Order: sequence, then structure tokens, then C-alpha cells
Amino acid sequence: MSENKAPTASPRTDAESVGGAERTQLQMITRRFLRHRPAMISLVLLGVITLAAFLGPYVWTWDHLVHREIPPSVPPNADHPFGTTTAGHDVLGQLMRGTQQTLKVAFTVSVLGTVVGSLWGATAGYYGGRVDALMMRVVDVFMIVPLLVMVAAIAGSVRGGTTWYAVALIIAMFSWAQIARVVRGVVLSLREQEFVEAARAAGASPGWIIVRHLLPNAAGPIIVAATLLVAVAILLEAGMSFLNFGIQLPDISLGQMIGEARTAASTRPWLFYPPGVLLVIICLTINFIGDGLRDALDPRQTMGRR
Repeated sequence: MSENKAPTASPRTDAESVGGAERTQLQMITRRFLRHRPAMISLVLLGVITLAAFLGPYVWTWDHLVHREIPPSVPPNADHPFGTTTAGHDVLGQLMRGTQQTLKVAFTVSVLGTVVGSLWGATAGYYGGRVDALMMRVVDVFMIVPLLVMVAAIAGSVRGGTTWYAVALIIAMFSWAQIARVVRGVVLSLREQEFVEAARAAGASPGWIIVRHLLPNAAGPIIVAATLLVAVAILLEAGMSFLNFGIQLPDISLGQMIGEARTAASTRPWLFYPPGVLLVIICLTINFIGDGLRDALDPRQTMGRR
């Protein structure tokens, strides 16, 4: 006489319960992101760098300015862990200030570029036809222009272009086009969806539909593009400062530090390598975070690589 076997429980998927309750989309996205080790390590590392840059000056002895008490051209020692410059700067103080200014430029550019690009791309995608064609030709112009050349040229001719916020505004002027193209492509696939038709039937204005319905549903690609724009802005600011068109002394940025020390890479390496290595680490962490966000928001990316 055979015994009846109890049916085995099927394994739970990401869409199933946490303590019996169905997971929300946000919970699933968060869980996938937390499982992305490179992204999590990068997020922690970027957080540590950011805290050290903004809180470090309150506890460290020297700032980024010249001090007569600082001996010139001293290699790393107990009093100056990253050495000093010929003029009498403490390199650690410069690194903290430079990281501050570089991150402020990068995140400002990311916010401004994302807002402008998202609104422009969503408007073009929603209206379509001649409006779309005209608006995207403007995007094409901004995309084919040599970005660093134009940004450096404008920064060199604008009064006050060496302040961090002026540099951020100039970079943002030329950094929104790629996001506009991404958002436009997403909106083209969303504008015929039932929820958009329902909003139109209810009498919603085009502006309300774009802001209230289309942009929230395009949030995934927008977030990823905004994250990657941070790294692009960091490299652009570094290139501008290296060419002496960006932030300049007495203020400082990582790119400006690299530019000032480019002739001392072999004789005084403590001036050249710390800002260079820090710049690379920041860009890598942001790229890994963007990769993790892309996988979390679109799990098909992860499935395609397996």
C-alpha cells in the first residue's frame, strides 16, 4: 500500500512574499541592487570618500591654502601624510578641498542635465511628428559638437568661469543631450499605452501627462543615465581644469591638482599620483553603481549575461 506524499512547496521567486506579503516593485529593485556586490562596495567606498572630503577639513590641521608654517616640497611624513607642494600647500588639505569641488560640480551637472534632458526628450517623444524631428535635430547638434572643446572655450570667455558653480552650469549646457535621446526613446514606447490614453480621455493636459505619467514610468533609464552623467561630469571638469579653463587657484579641484603637478610626476610623485588615483577611484565607483542600478531596474540585463 503506497503512501501519499505531501506535495513539495515550490521555491519562491523575487515577486513572491516577504512574510506572506507580496513584494512591491521597489522592494525587488532594492533587493537586486543589494545583491550586486561591486555596486554595494562602490557605494560604501564613495560614501567614505565623500564624508572624508566634506567632514575632513573640520578635523584636519591644514586647509587647501598656502601657509608659511608649511615647509615646501616635503615628501609624505607624519605631519603631512601626502607631502607638501613647492608653494607651501598641504596635499591632504588640497585633496579634501579638490574632492569637494569636483563632486559638487559633478552632482550639480547630473541634476541639471537630467532635468533638462528628461523634459526635452519626453516632450519630443510625446508630441512626435515635426515637433519631435525639430527637437531631436537640436539634440543632434549638441551631440556632435566636441564637448570638451566647447565647454573649455565658453569657460575661458565667461567672466567668473573659474568658480565651481559656473563650471557646473557650463558643463550642464552640453551634457543633457544624451539623456534627452534616451528618454525620448522610452516615451515613444509609452505614449500609446492605455494609462496615457486614459489620461487624455480624462482631459489631462500634455504637460501633466508628461510630468505625472510618462516621466515616472521612464524613471529606470533616467536614474541610470543620471548616475553615469556624474562620472562624465567629473572627467569633463578634470579635463577643463587640466587645460587651465576650469577651477583655478586659490581654489582647487582634482583635475587642477593633476594639471599643476604634471611636470612633477617623476620628481615629486606625491603631488601627481594621489589626485590621479582618487579621480580614477571615484569614476570607477560611480560606474559600478550605475551598473548595479541598471541590473536592479532591468533584471533582463543580468539574465542576458548569465
